[in-house]
Amino acid sequence: MTSGKINVTVENIFPLIKKFLYSDHEIFLRELISNATDATLKLKHLTTIGETAVEYGSPVIEVKIDKEGKKLHIIDQGLGMTREEVEKYINQVAFSGAEEFLEKYKDSAKDSGIIGHFGLGFYSAFMVASKVEIITKSYKDEPAAHWTCDGSPEYTLEASDKQDRGTEIILHIAEDSLEFLEENKISELLVKYNKFMPVAIKFGTRTEGEGDDQVEVDNIINNPNPAWTKQPSELTDEDYKNFYHELYPMQFEEPLFNIHLNVDYPFNLTGILYFPKLSADLQMQKDKIQLYQNQVFVTDNVEGIVPEFLTMLKGVIDSPDIPLNVSRSYLQSDGNVKKIANYITRKVADKLKSLFTENRADFEAKWNDIKIVLEYGMLSEPKFFEKAGAFVLYPTVDGKYFTLEELKEATKDQQTDKNGNLVVLYASNKDAQHSYIAAAKDKGYEVILMDSPIVSHLIQKLESENEKLTFARVDADHVNNLIKKDDNPISKLSEEETTSLKEVLETVVPKEKYTVQMEALDSTDEPFVITQPEFMRRMKEMSASGGGGMFGMGNFPEMYNLIVNTNSEFAASLLNNTDTAKRDSNIKQALDLAKLSQGLLKGEELTAFVKRNFSQM
Repeated sequence: MTSGKINVTVENIFPLIKKFLYSDHEIFLRELISNATDATLKLKHLTTIGETAVEYGSPVIEVKIDKEGKKLHIIDQGLGMTREEVEKYINQVAFSGAEEFLEKYKDSAKDSGIIGHFGLGFYSAFMVASKVEIITKSYKDEPAAHWTCDGSPEYTLEASDKQDRGTEIILHIAEDSLEFLEENKISELLVKYNKFMPVAIKFGTRTEGEGDDQVEVDNIINNPNPAWTKQPSELTDEDYKNFYHELYPMQFEEPLFNIHLNVDYPFNLTGILYFPKLSADLQMQKDKIQLYQNQVFVTDNVEGIVPEFLTMLKGVIDSPDIPLNVSRSYLQSDGNVKKIANYITRKVADKLKSLFTENRADFEAKWNDIKIVLEYGMLSEPKFFEKAGAFVLYPTVDGKYFTLEELKEATKDQQTDKNGNLVVLYASNKDAQHSYIAAAKDKGYEVILMDSPIVSHLIQKLESENEKLTFARVDADHVNNLIKKDDNPISKLSEEETTSLKEVLETVVPKEKYTVQMEALDSTDEPFVITQPEFMRRMKEMSASGGGGMFGMGNFPEMYNLIVNTNSEFAASLLNNTDTAKRDSNIKQALDLAKLSQGLLKGEELTAFVKRNFSQM
């Protein structure tokens, strides 16, 4: 037996490891199983290229709990280590077995799926263990070795009688980490981090069959060949759906469709993204995409790696080019990570275009469930906006669907104003804005339905990118003013009469909330119409949904226009009414009716209105 000090640059690295190496102590199990997988895949590679004659077989990584002895065992059947390799790779932390292996076999190993760095990852064991043992026998014909360390730089190294190839790591669990001796805890961690590791992982046994046919079999907790590691041509729609439920066992709804990612240049990346059904609520749960490195789970916080608008999707991304243990800020500034985000954006846009082209009716049927992601993508990713014109849809209140170019073509004859601007009319709520929609449709205009919470930002973007295109909500003004033509009716009231009537109205209508606007409309139009100016409303909505303050407009009170039809019989009757009390009562009644039409009559005002009308019956 020999003993010595581990060659570390810090006098005692172990307290630092325990405190700083990883923020979450449970990571130790991921690291040790990653190392075991690494050792197994290395052996597979050496047998494949003829570097060794040993039989690879069907190796398994086993995790065992010895609760009474307060020990956790991780056992692999990989290439193992000689005594000299233990000295080098375990005692000389500055060296990495994986790095040396890759340097030696870099040309033939680039596709072998080798995970990582046998070095600091191993020392994460000391976050939960008061003592760690390694019993290991190399695939080379050399004696086995037994290494022991109690969490100080001192270690012992002696011969072992281990006969079978591979490595067993024994963790003597510390008193402050006894939770890692609980079967449920270890099972939870294995499923979380190692569910798709490329080597089978055994954790106990389970019973299969019924009655006399019951047999005890190894409990293999992982799927070594998950769907994303296969080619799309190997998978059916059913395979994709089954994998979705494997990822999200508690998710009962089927995904709408999937996007299979597969690229090997200029970086390696595979994965499957799923579009789940989404509501219009922007506060929906994110963190549903799982990030892996060579089938090792890294995180489900993928912001900065996946474009932000796609963090509302679900699925898996696997890339060896994303480091396992780095800070978020490092990831977000890493060149490979930025390329990955751009690639994913392009791939998603291309897939959406092909889905739209191949089956437009199906795409239209799913539009309401996916639109919030796509609209957000148009706002946040310029590269996505460039491609979005080919598949982003604008549904009408009647259920027709147009792309923007189709919408322009369909409306240009009717909805181009006298200044040559094409005005797209939209509603945000079909029921609340029904009377305004009806007035627009009576003119032969199309009204599209735009009801997402970011609609104001989106139309601002569309207007800035499309010359002589403007959007107006149907309740922003009287329909005649929304699309200005040259054929406006002439007012029946003289200029003096119009001014006089306006002054009367302004004594009754609350001026802190309404601007009285006198308009010569058709005599059949309603006498009072309440509208909300497009610019002010849009700025308030943008401010409310994160428009950077928008000059503080989010705090402005709601302001409306009261449009008075000077050609209505009601306007003339007000002007000729000498009973001031009756006239003012009629004005209030007409204002309440206009407010009711706009959904603005609420609470105490609505109660008073109902009582007043019942009393007059």
